[in-house]
Amino acid sequence: MFKNIMVPVDLAHLELLEPALSVVADLAKQYDAHITYVSVTANTPTSIARTPQEYEQKLEAFAQKRHQVHGQPVSTKVYSSTDPVANVDKQLVDAVKEIGADLVMMATHLPRHLDIIMPSHGGKVATHTDASVFLIRVHQ
Repeated sequence: MFKNIMVPVDLAHLELLEPALSVVADLAKQYDAHITYVSVTANTPTSIARTPQEYEQKLEAFAQKRHQVHGQPVSTKVYSSTDPVANVDKQLVDAVKEIGADLVMMATHLPRHLDIIMPSHGGKVATHTDASVFLIRVHQ
């Protein structure tokens, strides 16, 4: 049913993603699917990497570690932006189309009042692509 699963990843918050990553691994094994880890980073130095190229190397290392866990084929895609917070939704929508993802699996927070003003990234991806979107609640 699913051939290419896209997983948005923020390397600054990997500990919060772990429950979602295990679900991704299980589903990818079940459908023998390829997993593409996607990230949006700043053009300027961050706490994770000094350059977008360094961030890309770190995401690739992360993907290879995940590959060792689940054994499914993996790839990565990094988008750099002058304002990642403002551009993340558009970049994720573009990534779905560019990589041909048929499923997007995203970790998400519990609903909050602020969501009325700033809708979730998953909601934006679901309304602007043809891909199925699976939001995995991360309880903090």
